[in-house]
Amino acid sequence: MASYNKVILMGNLTRKPEVRYTQGGTAICKFGLAVNRRFKDQTGEWKEEATFVDVTFFGKRGEAFAKYHDKGKTAFIEGSLRLDQWDDKQSGEKRSKLYVVGDDWQFVGAAGGAPRDMGAEEGGASGGPGGSGGYGGYARESGGGNAPESLDADEAPF
Repeated sequence: MASYNKVILMGNLTRKPEVRYTQGGTAICKFGLAVNRRFKDQTGEWKEEATFVDVTFFGKRGEAFAKYHDKGKTAFIEGSLRLDQWDDKQSGEKRSKLYVVGDDWQFVGAAGGAPRDMGAEEGGASGGPGGSGGYGGYARESGGGNAPESLDADEAPF
């Protein structure tokens, strides 16, 4: 049976994107995203519930995301789920973490209230929701923004 792993999220950044580099020079951009769900409870009152998701972008796409986004700003993210598993060095217990590896991002709005089309303004790619490519003038990388095959977990500086 075929598998399908696609995540589409829109929410607000919970912290400023952090960009670090591997020894090989690959950028790794990490940030948190709060995604709200609004629903009626059993009494008919509206409630809001936040889900906090860790997101990682690799390469130029991550550099561009960090350049144009900050804590509290809204972002539209497309990517896939990943599960990291490891043995805790102190306790020896197995640990795991589910997170999103971003493949693409879009601007959701800009200062002044008008959507900003980076494709027309800075030569980036365009397309997707709202017609904005979200690359901030950076060319789309091959491999869909996923970690390079040569990236080793020990190579990541954080």
